[in-house]
Amino acid sequence: MISVIIPTHKSPEYLDLCLKSAFSGQKNENEIIVVVDGFYDLNKEVLEKYPTTKVLDLETNQGLSVATNWGVYNSSNDYILVVNDDNVFPRDWDVELIKYLSKGRVVTPNQIEPSPSMFKQFNIKDLGKDIDEFNLEIFWEYEENLKQQQPDQTGSTLPFAMHRLDYLAIGGWDVMYPSPHVVDWDFFAKCEYFNFEMIRIYKHFYHFGSKSTRTTKEQNEFSAIKEMYAHQFFRQKWGVHAQHNSTTNSKRLNIF
Repeated sequence: MISVIIPTHKSPEYLDLCLKSAFSGQKNENEIIVVVDGFYDLNKEVLEKYPTTKVLDLETNQGLSVATNWGVYNSSNDYILVVNDDNVFPRDWDVELIKYLSKGRVVTPNQIEPSPSMFKQFNIKDLGKDIDEFNLEIFWEYEENLKQQQPDQTGSTLPFAMHRLDYLAIGGWDVMYPSPHVVDWDFFAKCEYFNFEMIRIYKHFYHFGSKSTRTTKEQNEFSAIKEMYAHQFFRQKWGVHAQHNSTTNSKRLNIF
């Protein structure tokens, strides 16, 4: 079975759909962990709807990296799956993932997004840009009828699944980054450094497109400053810019 790690902040309506799809779409009884990164009272009503969820309350906002690591540290199964709280799980997600999971491998399920994406592998289909436009059954039917594709070597986007010990061995997400941006590049760079196989499978999660992290104009300006410093930190750490790989169109760096 799989331990699912869902960091969340202040998007209870998206978290509700995420949890509904995770539980109703699974074949086995997996461990579903929600890490509440501040704003627990805002999410309390949703969490009470899913009593078998393992809830970790950070009490204060400590950031995506801390929340993700804390979820993994408190997981029980050999394999973990890290998702965004504005992801929607496909039907039979667990039995499809487990076919490909092994030590030394990072598995990236593909995504469906409503608007054109920088990732050419993503399937673009507007099944709802907002939660009130979305229908879970329609998504499941659409996803199940997509043409099956063989896994390829373009992994390294979220969501991702891997062996828990592999995640711990490379130190998880680096909490030194001042922004949730760029830290995923850092994480996948560490996976490359450890020679993990990074594959993409074409079982699709829906993604609304960072709905859970959208902020006000003033917050966006502050976020842009933190992202700039995060890019600087990445360059100092790795000696290269964080940019998409032109061959795989992923976050792989291929610098090792």
